[in-house]
Amino acid sequence: MRVKRLALYIAEREGGDADVVRVAAELHDICRDEPDHAKRGAEKAREILKSRGYDADFVERVCHCIESHSFSGNVYPETLEAKILSDADKLDAVGAVGVARAFMFSGENDRDIESTLRHFEEKLLKLRDLMHTKTARKIAERRHKFMEDFYRRLRDEIELKDVFQENRIG
Repeated sequence: MRVKRLALYIAEREGGDADVVRVAAELHDICRDEPDHAKRGAEKAREILKSRGYDADFVERVCHCIESHSFSGNVYPETLEAKILSDADKLDAVGAVGVARAFMFSGENDRDIESTLRHFEEKLLKLRDLMHTKTARKIAERRHKFMEDFYRRLRDEIELKDVFQENRIG
């Protein structure tokens, strides 16, 4: 629902087709737990939408959004609607929600703090620079700043920099 709300917000400001964006956002993670979830999700969405009587052009526009939304996928979002979904999905992984998601995932998968911080370095802290739309870049800037501050603070505490600085001052 967060991705859907973000996608519709961006679509309204960028002039994207809200119907395509809404349906793509609702279905984008239907195969989340499968390998190559974006490609598999587009295939499943195609089946669902065809069975519900959507016209072929609409189905393909939605499926392109789904297939190209993934950070790790190899499909570039060609349409405005695909760029909007990609941005909304990435925005959901940035900021306070992104921090919460990262640690929830780590807890569920027995990852330690150092592994989680590597995830920040390898993915989360790079997302701001991957936004396609002006609206998403603006949102990402604020969220990125929060995440960067959190990351630095956590790193400093792990390395006891906060303690050593306090002892020098006091």
